[in-house]
Amino acid sequence: MGQEPKIEEAVEPKIEGKARAAELKKKAGEKRRGALGSQQKRLKGREGERDMEESYSMVVKVALLLVSTLAFFSVVSCIDDKCAACNAVAEELERGLSNEKPRNHLDMRHRLDSKGQRRGKVIDYRVSELRVVELLDGLCEKMQDYTLNEVEPTRRDWIKVANWDNITNKQEARAYSKDISTYCGRLLEETEDELAELIKKGSVKVGDVSKVLCQDLTKHCSRTSGSYEGYDDQDDESDAEL
Repeated sequence: MGQEPKIEEAVEPKIEGKARAAELKKKAGEKRRGALGSQQKRLKGREGERDMEESYSMVVKVALLLVSTLAFFSVVSCIDDKCAACNAVAEELERGLSNEKPRNHLDMRHRLDSKGQRRGKVIDYRVSELRVVELLDGLCEKMQDYTLNEVEPTRRDWIKVANWDNITNKQEARAYSKDISTYCGRLLEETEDELAELIKKGSVKVGDVSKVLCQDLTKHCSRTSGSYEGYDDQDDESDAEL
């Protein structure tokens, strides 16, 4: 009977220790949950900022795509008048013909026979493949010096630019020049073989290039429409340079 108080004294500290441990564990859990909640809020904040940045980036990309598309269709529309574009290419080719200088015949006798004599042909430069190459090679690069000039509110002509510093809207003008250069490339792809043969035959002469290229070969200009006739009437205007 005398030992019962000792048992009660031994049990009470154990109960008190368990309660304190449970309380500390609870506080630790609350602290962890609080820290986790703060971390989640920060993550959500960062995700929100990232979403806003991605949305802004998407808006910018769409806007740039729209501007590029509008610019593309604006430039493409200027080649809707294929007759005028073809006449501009013909004009540059005619410049090349006009600037030709007399050339000697091409001596192709490079091979020696068994007797040591030179064998081969002497070819007239005017009917040679070399002349064709010199006239057509680089033609489309030269078309990058051309752009559209507004003559009237409803009419624009292709002109050769002598000084790009005189152009007000250089970006637009350069876009047109690249476009007609591309058009020239497609034009030569379609007509180069036939055009080369006509050049070698002497059928492509100064004053006749537009008819051969734009009427006979490509049909981009009608024989009866006002497009080609109008070009003839406007030779002085089309030769103008800025």
